[in-house]
Amino acid sequence: MKLIERSPWAFLDSWRGKTFTGEWPTLPEMFSITVERYGSRPCFTVFESERITLTYNEALAKVKTLAAWLHENGVKKGDHVAVSGKNSPEWAVTYLATLYAGAVVIPIDYGLHDHEIENLLKASDPAYFFVDEEKHEHFVSLKSSWKVMSLSKKDPGAYPYNLQPKNLEAALSSIVPAGEEDLAAIMFTSGTTGTPKGVMLTHRNLVSDCYIAQSNLSIYATDVFYALLPIHHSYTMLAVFIEAISVGAEVVFGKSMAVSRMLKELREGKITMLLGVPLLFNKLLAGIMKGIKDKGPVVYGLMKFLMGVSYLVKKITGKNPGKKIFHAVLDKASLATLRIAISGGGPLAASVFRVYNELGIDFIQGYGLTETSPIVALNPVENFKIDSVGRYFPPHMEMKILDPDENGVGEVAIKGPMVMKGYYKMPEATADVFTDDGWFKTGDLGRLDDEHYLYLCGRAKNMIVTEGGKNVYPEEIENAFQLYYNDIEQITVRGYLMDAETKSEGIEALVYPADDLLKRLNVMRGTPEAEDPVRTAVDDIVERVNKGLQPYQRISKTTLIPEPLEMTTTRKVKRAYSN
Repeated sequence: MKLIERSPWAFLDSWRGKTFTGEWPTLPEMFSITVERYGSRPCFTVFESERITLTYNEALAKVKTLAAWLHENGVKKGDHVAVSGKNSPEWAVTYLATLYAGAVVIPIDYGLHDHEIENLLKASDPAYFFVDEEKHEHFVSLKSSWKVMSLSKKDPGAYPYNLQPKNLEAALSSIVPAGEEDLAAIMFTSGTTGTPKGVMLTHRNLVSDCYIAQSNLSIYATDVFYALLPIHHSYTMLAVFIEAISVGAEVVFGKSMAVSRMLKELREGKITMLLGVPLLFNKLLAGIMKGIKDKGPVVYGLMKFLMGVSYLVKKITGKNPGKKIFHAVLDKASLATLRIAISGGGPLAASVFRVYNELGIDFIQGYGLTETSPIVALNPVENFKIDSVGRYFPPHMEMKILDPDENGVGEVAIKGPMVMKGYYKMPEATADVFTDDGWFKTGDLGRLDDEHYLYLCGRAKNMIVTEGGKNVYPEEIENAFQLYYNDIEQITVRGYLMDAETKSEGIEALVYPADDLLKRLNVMRGTPEAEDPVRTAVDDIVERVNKGLQPYQRISKTTLIPEPLEMTTTRKVKRAYSN
């Protein structure tokens, strides 16, 4: 397949030398260019008691006003401003205003415990901390070096839209702006207890990644992005928020993962771009397929036949007949307006990927890490491969496999303008993740094909070595269970010591059964009566999955767990709790 050279950022040349002077604009410069192009278009939308929308012109006015207030109140170039809260236009305005003031934004996970947030604030030492209403009072009560503001209009004196500078124009003209190579954000990926690890991302990192990713995916000013996953996370921050404002698209902020609210916002927001994690897409698909099965075996059989035909036509011709064939099904699931769905934050099972495409949804996968801003691979809609997490972006970046084995599998390494500056105040940790010649080591194991598509196996540190010396990747086995999410809510695969003398590992599955399974079996979780039927049902699923795995990959021990294991923002199990 010949790579098609596209430059979605060619339009920037009209502003080069005027609005910006570097290779890439900074985030404020990028947003200002978009406002010039699409000022009257909707920018930020939220559904509260009614639909509330800011146009790009209105959003910029609020951003500049808050930036001027921050500057008048002592925030200067390079200072830190932290923000933590539910997805909202206020969060977005605060983020952009911080950058317009020349400062560095510190997005913090609102789902963390108060003491964990305090730990990140101490590590980053912000001048201001904007926090949502539920945690505002607690942080106001602390004696700290940072000033606490609110993202909620319930605290009018500290609310970002109410903070007015004394002299707007004078403040704006005296701001020293950040440059392309200056820090834009510090993203904390882990270490919420002990020493936090902050990824330092520059304006160049984020803006270059935003536009380069569009080499494999066309997005338009007419698109409507749904910010459902927490926006503090690099995936949502770049792939939804920054991508949208780079082209003048609309962002609809979802504040809750409750299914009823999500479906309402998908429908009323007329969402065209849905970005999520595998767990979200598994749950959505489980609901769709249940609705089809409920129509009886004849209808279900016919639908499955049509889905197969739809997929075949799409792969051979590039046309998408499923959008029309299954319009009623998609409309019932509030997905009829979707143009594209993207799964990231972890590998999605190829079987799930295929079913969405069979139903007529242009569904693709991407790959990246916080340290790479994050997108470094994306499946083109017209040339997707269901087993791959995407194609990387030559010639704008490089990717290679370090020390590949006989199957071409090794650690994925990356070079490019999206690779982080380093970890905040952690030179040794920074040096550990770079090779001597400057390649960033991802810690992920994978292989590349001759068309630049990446196939992931798992995390290097999670790899299990069996008695026969075979390498087993837990993520590959876990992915095989993704179509059973109605019965199994959470499955985590790990190695266990089978033989202390030889130190050989077997494969164990930690399983948290789903509520739907208990309901179907008519038993209550945690009761003696539930133990045998639940165990039998789970063992049956494990046996079915094992048949499709290689002998050395098969699960030999299944443990039912009474509580789900703790998960990250992107719904991945924190494996430190399961090892």
